[in-house]
Amino acid sequence: MQPYGIQSMLKEGHKHLSGLDEAVVKNIDACKQLSTITRTSLGPNGMNKMVINHLDKLFVTNDAATIVNELEVQHPAAKLLVLAGRAQQEEIGDGANLTISFAGELLQNAEELIRMGLHPSEIISGYNKAITKTIEILDELVEEGSEKMDVRNKEEVVCRMKAAVASKQFGQEDILSSLVADACIQVCPKNPANFNVDNVRVAKIVGGGLHNCTVVRGMVLKTDAVGSIKRMEKAKVAVFVSGVDTSATETKGTVLIHSADQLENYAKTEEAKVEELIKAVADSGAKVIVSGAAVGEMALHFCERYKLMVLKISSKFELRRFCRTTGAVAMLKLGQPNPDDLGYVDSVSVEEIAGVRVTVVKNEEGGNSVSTVLLRGSTESILDDLERAVDDGVNTYKAMCKDSRIVPGAAATEIELARRLKEFSFKETGLDQYAIAKFAESFEMVPKTLAENAGRNAMEIISSLYAEHASGNTKVGIDLEDGVCRDVSALNVWDLHITKFFALKYAADAACTVLRVDQIIMAKPAGGPSRRDQPAGMDED
Repeated sequence: MQPYGIQSMLKEGHKHLSGLDEAVVKNIDACKQLSTITRTSLGPNGMNKMVINHLDKLFVTNDAATIVNELEVQHPAAKLLVLAGRAQQEEIGDGANLTISFAGELLQNAEELIRMGLHPSEIISGYNKAITKTIEILDELVEEGSEKMDVRNKEEVVCRMKAAVASKQFGQEDILSSLVADACIQVCPKNPANFNVDNVRVAKIVGGGLHNCTVVRGMVLKTDAVGSIKRMEKAKVAVFVSGVDTSATETKGTVLIHSADQLENYAKTEEAKVEELIKAVADSGAKVIVSGAAVGEMALHFCERYKLMVLKISSKFELRRFCRTTGAVAMLKLGQPNPDDLGYVDSVSVEEIAGVRVTVVKNEEGGNSVSTVLLRGSTESILDDLERAVDDGVNTYKAMCKDSRIVPGAAATEIELARRLKEFSFKETGLDQYAIAKFAESFEMVPKTLAENAGRNAMEIISSLYAEHASGNTKVGIDLEDGVCRDVSALNVWDLHITKFFALKYAADAACTVLRVDQIIMAKPAGGPSRRDQPAGMDED
């Protein structure tokens, strides 16, 4: 039978979905599924997810960005939400969960409107009006006096960072945020806007507990020193990228040896050459040699003789960070370094932490180079999760360096936005008002989810929140521990304005993009063996 219509136009094996029921509702459904996954991880009492990716690596986390990155999302519409979450993670570093869950909620409400008979384009125009209004209201909710802040004042930093850290590690946020704040303040440059997230490192060592965590000014390398010298104080450092060893020549040469003496002398020349090179380094005043590749036996022997400490850093990026910490310039080949190329460290020592040998490189005088948060915990997955919490804290610090305005946390902002948008929707004429009202309703997802995750009665909490806000207490949020409504300024729960701003904006954009789709045309996947059949242990690349 001859294919007709769109079938005859496209290659065989393609899929074509069109119309409201097939395309729009199916897309919304996929996005709803994704946001249901992340939603239960929202907030401090969020549940953890156990994700095992295609390489059999296990993640136990409630960090939405990690979850959606490790799930291989196949559906094209759900991928849009993943991208929105990823954009939020890269832009701010916190709030990816809010982005995805809120977008899913918007789409779910849009589906109800479509069932009522509204056209997607009317919903989109309503949502666009709503998000512009939301951003206006959000600016009004900013706490007075919070736009000016001293980024080196630990109390102010911790107060803004606590909410972000608590959403990952509830109950331990006080210890963690003070660690992260210390680390960030140490490396904060003169102009805080230039703060570099990469300057706060995390070293994870299994064993001990949270109270053993410390902040080290400088770097912690998880390797032992090569050779027998394990400590150096106030030393100059030479960094060689290509390893400390005799280099093999490019060309092959033939040597004719006539007598036994010549043979003996021939072997000695190599020793003399290596000794000369190492001596040149020692004479330049360097006490520590850092090598980017292997350290030869003979070279090591001479390093010991000249009392040089040798470290080996095989990772290129670690080597760069090391150069940043010490102010050294990495040299390509072994030879006498210029005095300008040498770095300086206060102390390099090999210490043993819980049976793991680590090299601690401290540089107190060097100013804001690198600081390391040393995390301790009982298992690998706990450490990974702590690292994500630290990561969120550091990113929040960077965001507050750009814009330090804060809004009330604990769902106070969301309820206020919902209430004000509801009022705004009554003033609108036309079909947009339904979409705006639904947009306002979507904000209820945040307090509802927070309450549900904490095992409280969501309906009671939301209605009492509305009652408080209607009587003018705009800063009333949920106190999750007692399950009652409290003023957040007393609880000291604040969220950064910039995090909320981008999360809501990205969510609304993603939702509108999904709603704009009315046809999906998928070509037949390209031939060849499928990705699923790759041998174990192979990476995607």
